[in-house]
Amino acid sequence: MSEKQLLNVTDGSTLGNIEIAPEVIEVIAGIAVSEVSGVASMRGNFASGVVERLGKKNHGKGVKVELTENGIIIDAFVVMDYGISIPDTAQKIQDNTRQALKNMTALEIKEINVHIVGIQMDSKEDEPEFEEA
Repeated sequence: MSEKQLLNVTDGSTLGNIEIAPEVIEVIAGIAVSEVSGVASMRGNFASGVVERLGKKNHGKGVKVELTENGIIIDAFVVMDYGISIPDTAQKIQDNTRQALKNMTALEIKEINVHIVGIQMDSKEDEPEFEEA
């Protein structure tokens, strides 16, 4: 059985160790990404979709955290709103995620990769309404 990978955070204190699970980093990053205007949703898998339909919010959905020797790599998979500037919004996602993780965990992130997996069209405004005769 594989041991769960935890991230040790040391601040020079002699009181003990601080360990942060990668799932915690996923949740913090997921919330930070979803706060950015222009992000319609996050990509999840089938299981997270079922869980959300049952009423439980999965804040880590659409975020993958990889702990390497060189640092932490975060991949965010997002669906953007139609009509926004993708480069500007992606930069805001990176900035907001980096700032949230720095404030909450004091961790330095090596990479934050933003993957645009779709565009959300606003179908209610685009579709003309027809009246039946």
